[in-house]
Amino acid sequence: MVSAGPELISPRSARVSAARRLARRNFRGKERLFLAEGPQAVREAAAHRTQDTATLVELFTTPEAAERYADIVGAARDAGARVHLASDEVVADISTTVTPQGLVGVCRFLDTPFEEILAARPRLVAVLAHVRDPGNAGTVLRCADAAGADAVVLTDASVDLYNPKAVRASVGSHFHLPVAVNVPVERAVTGLREAGVRLLAADGAGDRDLDEELDKGTMGGPTGWIFGNEAWGLPEETRALADAVVRVPIHGKAESLNLATAAAVCLYASARAQRAAGGSRSVTES
Repeated sequence: MVSAGPELISPRSARVSAARRLARRNFRGKERLFLAEGPQAVREAAAHRTQDTATLVELFTTPEAAERYADIVGAARDAGARVHLASDEVVADISTTVTPQGLVGVCRFLDTPFEEILAARPRLVAVLAHVRDPGNAGTVLRCADAAGADAVVLTDASVDLYNPKAVRASVGSHFHLPVAVNVPVERAVTGLREAGVRLLAADGAGDRDLDEELDKGTMGGPTGWIFGNEAWGLPEETRALADAVVRVPIHGKAESLNLATAAAVCLYASARAQRAAGGSRSVTES
């Protein structure tokens, strides 16, 4: 058990300053540490380990939050994290949210080498090829997690996995499935294809319809969905790398779907098709 340290009153404390700097990408990369805020993210961080190394390094908590979330604070101590009781001012100074929930964890990077993902022979993968908005990236990661995907790949043209907004938007899913980062688009496609994965580019102007693909029974095998930029979609050179370009049909009058919604539809469609083909994608099935 690791005992709580003294109350950190001043935001100018060296430990507070070090944690606050992790809001900036260059410091995250240098230290290979990132922030996880709120009870859900901290709970998942405390439970996560990479081989024999605990992911959660430190936890800053207000006395009120420590009492309210005593189980999470206890789990953090059990994981070997150093727990700091801190004033509301200190936690707010570290936090990147408008209304902090009183818990901010400092975590080790947890991305997975792309080669390890390929070696595991994934059946469902989300590839974020040109996603720049961190909130969208985190939400797609959450969707992939919920759909039972085996991995997520962020290309070198996409946002930082550890951006605080991306971490918040994933609501703990950062800690649930393998994620590879900084993979060139061509390498992502080539590697997955060699691993037996069919690559589908999701695009509103696709020449194939998702409903028709489901009806034809073409989606039961290992599948990787390539998702593009929120504003301008996938560039032609990336679309050309895919085995097919698929659109989500719009049956009503909406102009389009946003990235995260389209990703959820595509990933769940594949998950259902794979279950129908004999593979289980649900962790809740008996």
